Amino acid sequence: MKFAAFSGVFIEYSIHEALRMTRELGMDGIEIAAREPHVSPTTSAARIKEVRSIADGLGLEIPVLAGYMGGFSTASDKECEQQFSDFQRLLAATGELGATMVRVGPGGPNAFLAKDYHYAKSAYWLDRCAAEAKKQGVRIILEIHNVSIAETVDSSLRLLSLIEHDNVGMIHDAGNMYITDTDYGRDSVLRLGKQMFHVHVKDEKRVEAVGAPGTFQNLTHRGEEAFVQSRLGEGEADHQPLFDALVETGYDGWVTLECHAPFPAFERLKHDFDFVKSMLAKAGYNK
Repeated sequence: MKFAAFSGVFIEYSIHEALRMTRELGMDGIEIAAREPHVSPTTSAARIKEVRSIADGLGLEIPVLAGYMGGFSTASDKECEQQFSDFQRLLAATGELGATMVRVGPGGPNAFLAKDYHYAKSAYWLDRCAAEAKKQGVRIILEIHNVSIAETVDSSLRLLSLIEHDNVGMIHDAGNMYITDTDYGRDSVLRLGKQMFHVHVKDEKRVEAVGAPGTFQNLTHRGEEAFVQSRLGEGEADHQPLFDALVETGYDGWVTLECHAPFPAFERLKHDFDFVKSMLAKAGYNK
């Protein structure tokens, strides 16, 4: 396994500072949140080269560009064309940055509210993205995310079954799956199998109401619920079964840490990285 920091955790800093702190944390790479002030579909070619040069100098890989484009399932055709155009511009940066995966959002609503046409429309546009990405040897990754047509393993596999290209797969995200109230342990890893291309790690906790730092509201099958973003071990998403399964199955891909708990960015990522190392030790992992 290789470990990356999510640059979105450092979004208040420049990409240069985000890279430096990721190196200081001892991680293998950085997953770049593809929005300013880091890298976006409108970032100049010169700046893209600069980011790659700094990353190389620090010995960091850039495995993923975490795009924010997509939402195809509920967008108009004109909006989908614009999102596809943004995707193409971001895809053009992958070669220079050395990225092999680009995140695209399939769109909403929650899987339990979605209709057949939501899946069909999203699959059509994702196939178009996949076709372009395949020309460059890049994979499209879809995050298992609450308030999405792909918020459970079942709904993710349903969407993937409609996509013709095989370079589209899922990001396993136990924190998101905890919010959705779906299985995120061993069975989820086994069921996704080779269609699990990437892993995100963060913790969450249900609370009575929003208002405190780090809290937010989300629609789930239970109705509107409140949550607080937490550091690993301080929330309610038990990641140990996930890491046990990753070790059991010989997962050798990337794991991105993206804690958004109300603590200083460097501090919360250091806490989570140390916690991940302890879970790996319990799972019998030897790098």
